Amino acid sequence: MDNKLLLSQPEIISGNIKVEENRVKIPITRLIVLAILAGMFIAGGAAASSVAMHNVSNVGLSRAIGGTIFPVGLILIVFLGGELFTGDCLLIFGLFEKKYSILSAVKVLVVVWLGNLVGSVIIAALVFFSGQFDFSNGLLGAFTIKVALGKTSTTFVKAFCSGIMCNIFVCCAVLLASAAKDAAGKILAIFFPIFAFVVSGYEHCVANMYYIPAGIMALTNKDYANMAMETYGYTSQQLDTLNIKTFLLNSSLPVTLGNMIGGMVFVGLILYLSHRSKLHEK
Repeated sequence: MDNKLLLSQPEIISGNIKVEENRVKIPITRLIVLAILAGMFIAGGAAASSVAMHNVSNVGLSRAIGGTIFPVGLILIVFLGGELFTGDCLLIFGLFEKKYSILSAVKVLVVVWLGNLVGSVIIAALVFFSGQFDFSNGLLGAFTIKVALGKTSTTFVKAFCSGIMCNIFVCCAVLLASAAKDAAGKILAIFFPIFAFVVSGYEHCVANMYYIPAGIMALTNKDYANMAMETYGYTSQQLDTLNIKTFLLNSSLPVTLGNMIGGMVFVGLILYLSHRSKLHEK
């Protein structure tokens, strides 16, 4: 009987490879459902963290509060199931070991990205129509616009590098969770890396699939838009830049590419090169 509380690094990588081998074999319809579910979980955590943060003026304190709540999304995925694009960047391990084709891995990533988008937008719509943005006399709606506008107004390089940093933490959280053998260990393994990336303000492409569509929806409400201008000093011209085009080109594209590099290169490649000699030891 194995009484170890934590797997070794080679065991973590080997275990992940087996998981990814099964992942590329998942029927497309089930993969879509699992991706939508994961998008909904991440969006739920993002929405809850916005509620906690929206009326806190100190940036560090605000992010620290949000960071304690946001990890619930990944915790739900790990325990209840779901396919998350950022975590699935660890498919790179199996590619290095030639367990499946590049085409199979790309198919999974594309389907999961799209499914995550659908799930996140569903939650954004439900939150919008629930009236939650009315909190603090509409300040939450204005804050939601502010967050979305900030994410679509950054430069390509900043969004790309922020995406790299984000998925270093997320993929480490996924691997640490797989290393722990009990529920408490998995929760703690997820919490601290995700807390760190949220406090740091790094960009997560799936979280942004909630934040930015939610901001676009909030912008359709004149009360929220007016409050955003009054509270944060935005002009109507600035608000007009928040749209689907800037969501896809200014945020989704660079952040997704950055997340891929962060997970595949800075975590996957480096860990694989560090431990590949031990992967086949008996």
